Amino acid sequence: MQMIDQDALERFESDLRRAASTLNLEPSDRDLQRLLEYLQLLSKWNKTYNLTAVRDPEEMLWRHLVDALSVAPYIKGPRILDVGTGPGLPGIPLAILYPTLSFSLLDSNVKKTRFLTQSVIELGLSNVEVLHTRVETLSGTKCFDQIVSRAFASLDKMVDLCHPLLLPSGQFLAMKGQQPLDEQAALEKAFAHRFKITEDVSLDVPGCEGQRHLIIIEPCSN
Repeated sequence: MQMIDQDALERFESDLRRAASTLNLEPSDRDLQRLLEYLQLLSKWNKTYNLTAVRDPEEMLWRHLVDALSVAPYIKGPRILDVGTGPGLPGIPLAILYPTLSFSLLDSNVKKTRFLTQSVIELGLSNVEVLHTRVETLSGTKCFDQIVSRAFASLDKMVDLCHPLLLPSGQFLAMKGQQPLDEQAALEKAFAHRFKITEDVSLDVPGCEGQRHLIIIEPCSN
């Protein structure tokens, strides 16, 4: 693996530890090591496979790892689907933090799922499965307690495509930037009396100057 230099890694570890503390998380030393190993893998593979538009490893730390960890307090499991996971965000950082929960990472881009498969092997993540497919092909089997998405689709489209995979007691966790008022209105119009927004959480993400929101959606029977 092409390594980020040691001085930068030590700085990143310190930054990551402080950011986790701000988020009220207590990752172990092994968790931090794995998160930084994932960062190195992402930085290395990105040079060839263009997995993310973010090129600078330090920027990746804040915009990808820390941002992914910001939703960790809302993860319950035990079975989580990360739909449109891309290079494993937020799924891989969350799987590192919660080794007893089961994570399925779904993406239709073969380059990204190859990276995910290699990352799972190198990081030793026995609680992660990689699904190279489209979400529509999984429809019909309701088996996930939570479905999380960071940059997959609008709220109404996410619910439309993914609701067959959600348990009746489950939750959608949609990570958004600015408060998506238009998307919320579209969701309420399309799925009135079927799904409801139960929380709109304003996330305080260390190192992020822009707005970050977590929209939690549940079946109306919940």
